[in-house]
Amino acid sequence: MARQMDTESASVLRGFRPNLYKTTLCLAYQSLGIVYGDLSISPIYVYKSTFSGDLHLYEDDHEILGVLSIVFWTLTLIPLCKYIIFVLGADDNGEGGTFALYSSLCRHSRMGLLNTVHPAHERISSYCSEIPTKDTRMSLLIKEFFEKHKSSRIVLLLVVFLGTGMIIGDGILTPTMSVLSAVYGIRIKAPDLHENYTVFIACIILVGLFALQHYGTHKVGFLFAPIMLIWLLCISGVGMYNIFCWNPGVIGALSPYYIYNFFRKTGRIGWSSLGGVVLCLTGTEAMFADLGHFSKLSIRIAFTGLVYPCLVLAYMGEAAYLSKNKMDISSSFYKAIPEVMFWPVLIIATLASVVGSQAIISATFSIVSQCRALRCFPRVKIKHTSNQIHGQIYIPEVNWMLMMSCLAVVIGFRDTRMIGNAYGLAGVTVMFITTCLMFLIISTVWKKNVLLAVLFFVVFGSLELLYISACLGKVHHGGWLPLLFALVIVSLMSIWNYGTMKKDAFELENKVSLDRLLSLGPSLGIARVPGICLLYSNVAFGLPPMFAHFVTNFPAFHHTLIFVTLKSLMVPKVPVVERFHVNRIGPPELSIFRCIVRYGYKEVRDCYNFETQLIEKVAEFLKQESTIEDMTVRGQSPNHISAAVGNEVCRDIAEQRRKEVSGGSGEQWSNTGFQSLGSCQEMKKLMEAREAGGVAYMMGNPYIVASGVSPFLKKFAINIVYGFLRRNCRRPAIALGVPHTSLLEVGMLYQV
Repeated sequence: MARQMDTESASVLRGFRPNLYKTTLCLAYQSLGIVYGDLSISPIYVYKSTFSGDLHLYEDDHEILGVLSIVFWTLTLIPLCKYIIFVLGADDNGEGGTFALYSSLCRHSRMGLLNTVHPAHERISSYCSEIPTKDTRMSLLIKEFFEKHKSSRIVLLLVVFLGTGMIIGDGILTPTMSVLSAVYGIRIKAPDLHENYTVFIACIILVGLFALQHYGTHKVGFLFAPIMLIWLLCISGVGMYNIFCWNPGVIGALSPYYIYNFFRKTGRIGWSSLGGVVLCLTGTEAMFADLGHFSKLSIRIAFTGLVYPCLVLAYMGEAAYLSKNKMDISSSFYKAIPEVMFWPVLIIATLASVVGSQAIISATFSIVSQCRALRCFPRVKIKHTSNQIHGQIYIPEVNWMLMMSCLAVVIGFRDTRMIGNAYGLAGVTVMFITTCLMFLIISTVWKKNVLLAVLFFVVFGSLELLYISACLGKVHHGGWLPLLFALVIVSLMSIWNYGTMKKDAFELENKVSLDRLLSLGPSLGIARVPGICLLYSNVAFGLPPMFAHFVTNFPAFHHTLIFVTLKSLMVPKVPVVERFHVNRIGPPELSIFRCIVRYGYKEVRDCYNFETQLIEKVAEFLKQESTIEDMTVRGQSPNHISAAVGNEVCRDIAEQRRKEVSGGSGEQWSNTGFQSLGSCQEMKKLMEAREAGGVAYMMGNPYIVASGVSPFLKKFAINIVYGFLRRNCRRPAIALGVPHTSLLEVGMLYQV
């Protein structure tokens, strides 16, 4: 019998492994078009940007081969060693990116400022199953430092905002740099073509690219991977041809000696040229940011098996051509292409630049959605573009703002050299921020020896700081552009988050207890009307001030009242079975409930089925309550009840019922005028109320101003900037998909 079971298990494993290998290879193939588009098109402009400054004075083999050696070791150290080996292992339950690292830090320590959820509502079983490990002395010191100093937590959040701002800025610079560089290849065969025509063609391609975004990447996604596969094979084939045709000796440039020799001869000019070399890293962060759509193994296989060797061959081939054709330094990529292959490669290069742009545009949509979920970005419209892949979204406001910004950069700069200076600074800044966050991950989350974290930071951080210093040296030559983008985006995100936190703090300070509200019931003459009302509020305990304001001015509310609080947790996704947390407010005869709905920062809320799901969860709660009542009457303990029903809140419900049965409740409801109902009858009344009066929605529409004694800076942030953003972003009701005909908005002045 045991032998038969072993045979069956072995057959299952044999069937499972081929499927796993097939799935992984399929994901690796798909990642070529989504993850590696930006990184793969960098050979078009790296050498051109590197030799566009004073370095053109040193166009002999030593300088050309020195640049090749720098490019090779940069690709080896940062994408291959840092990201493929280390950073991909710091995923947040399969999700990657700046917010994933910050989320992981917040869950393992008190470093976060974004999550204001009560600890009882924050617990998610799938994220609490990790085996705890003992903290090291240094990890305890780091955690204690962040807990004691709020300013350190603010700085950490601003660093995350800076990384986000640079990524969004990258969404502007990548399409402009990629498309303009590809289109400029036409001037190789048509040198008399005026620059205005190439700019015009680039603008048409960019408008077409952004105009197609509303169809979603799934409509054209099947083209992405084949295009990038053909592109990588083309540049690697051209590279091998140039190596053997022009200078096979470039293989020796892989030695680090050429780097030393390069800086020895060029000095400060060589350091300045690193602002062009860094463009070989553009798109590297996408390997980690797009991890949620793939697996770590598939991304590693695609890079080490195809992308990395193809890029190395492409750079070596271009260096071999340049070593014998120094006059072509300004357009070396296209000049190095054999005559018979020029036009096919140009067409593929243009398509590849569009694919690379699409990848960063989609990533921008994703990160804006995450910021919006964590209430760090104004409300925008989010549309699902795929029924199969939940993460494929389209944000119209962001899309058209990106398009207008791209057109402005193309028309205003026209020169890929200046755009390249801006492009490089944006990319390497994000990588350095990832290095800083990885230092905290290694020391406080992985709880490794602090020397390992310091070694990681020194090796990779020093290299990235070297590139940042070179890029900052070109601030006056276009490098100011990503700094301007980042400053604007970080300011808007910080002010929006600050204003939102102040609004929440006002509501918490002015929340009203149910006892106080009902004590005014006889004098106000509160009436109940048929139907169900979903009242949206950020107050998770007590009653929001806007509801008390409404009742005192209009003393009536629906038969069934459900206070709905939407919370975004510092986790990527919340399991559906743990999304809704339902509880009762007051005695059963009031029919008032509270439902806390929890989402992860990577999730987009389903507005259409939300009402049905919410009422079903309340009905399930009443059914569980009915079961608890029966078991309490029979004398069973709350522990047995909780085990029988299997709900986190059942123990509290059972304890509350036990006190009420034994007369232990100190609350008196004799003057409320409502008859007590059993849970079964209440379930029936709930369904009848929905059919009779339908579902109404109530939410606040506060006017938020800074108090008169506030400093000028606070008044400017709240009254002007935050007020402008609130007036011009999507209204909460529209963002939540609330039907306008069933909506009741309550206006109220908040002085924060």
